[in-house]
Amino acid sequence: MLSKDEIARYNRHLLLPEIGMEGQQKLKQAKVLVIGAGGLGSPALNYLCAAGVGKIGIVDFDVVDISNLQRQILYNINDIGKSKAETAAEKLRNQNPFVDVIVHAVKLSNQNALEIINEYDIAIDGTDNFSTRYLVNDACVILNKPLVYGSVYRFEGQVTVFNHTDKNGIKSPTYRCLFPKPPAPETAPNCSQIGVLGILPGIIGSLQVCETIKLITGIEKILSGHLLLFNALNMTFDTLQIFRDEDAVKTAPHNCEEFLKFNYDFFCGSVSTSKTITATELKNWINEKQPLQLLDVREKDEQPEIEALNDIHIPLAAIKAHTGMIARDKKVIVFCQSGIRSKIAIGILENNFGFNNLYNLEGGVMEWMQLTEFQKT
Repeated sequence: MLSKDEIARYNRHLLLPEIGMEGQQKLKQAKVLVIGAGGLGSPALNYLCAAGVGKIGIVDFDVVDISNLQRQILYNINDIGKSKAETAAEKLRNQNPFVDVIVHAVKLSNQNALEIINEYDIAIDGTDNFSTRYLVNDACVILNKPLVYGSVYRFEGQVTVFNHTDKNGIKSPTYRCLFPKPPAPETAPNCSQIGVLGILPGIIGSLQVCETIKLITGIEKILSGHLLLFNALNMTFDTLQIFRDEDAVKTAPHNCEEFLKFNYDFFCGSVSTSKTITATELKNWINEKQPLQLLDVREKDEQPEIEALNDIHIPLAAIKAHTGMIARDKKVIVFCQSGIRSKIAIGILENNFGFNNLYNLEGGVMEWMQLTEFQKT
């Protein structure tokens, strides 16, 4: 039952016939897991907590960075360097003492996903990479849990509900039905590589919570079998029908044993055996005048330009067409803004073109800039 204070807090819900006392009690009894406490996870966590969802789990192993503050509304400048999951949990507990917030400050993997997701009724996908999305989808299918999916790309967002079983026992599509195969890594950058409108994750994350509340309370109609597309530039909403593809579903691990053995990074082409180098080590190599080639795989005119690293420039999307420019007789240092795209580029060059002399600059240009700024002080 709801306490007197809870009745006062959730008054506007109780006034809605579609929710009312019964629906609010369902929200109190519900257990929802938010995977990723970033751009999508921040608004999702805020509104789940405000709505009175009884148990909220947070999965995130990252720490708050200053670049997050443009869109990840749970955090402020005083949180930089702190655990996202722990920081988010503290703020949610202060927001609503009637909600139980559980922290999973770990990287989700096939070794822990089934155990964690199994504790909850619904999973909300707030991740930003394909290997984790496939992993979360497959875990939810094995555990028969609905998955509320959202994604953002520059000015566009998507929302749908996967793996939902309706009152007639009919199952909705899964993530693999929409994306049977992952895209090539060089064609699927995330927001840290190409940017995103700050408000967009807030809109998409809020829509994910809307679908979650409807799932919990039984309000129809949910976005099951339909993909909602939002374009912030044109301010348009479109809905596409998607269908369950049993052939695509069968490509996923069928049980816990298969799931534990499945290599999601390899499946999504993000595995690299490349060597790495720190900014300090690279600076020493340059000072020692070692024979090096510096390969910038950022987009044309991407800032900041670093004079000390100005050698050859091949954007990631064009890397396959310009391998002849890349040296094979010396160490090649591959870098981008943060070290993500460069790792993908190295994977492509190693796996498809036989390069074995590549080094990934850890932290990319941002780490190099921090080093040089530190040495000035």
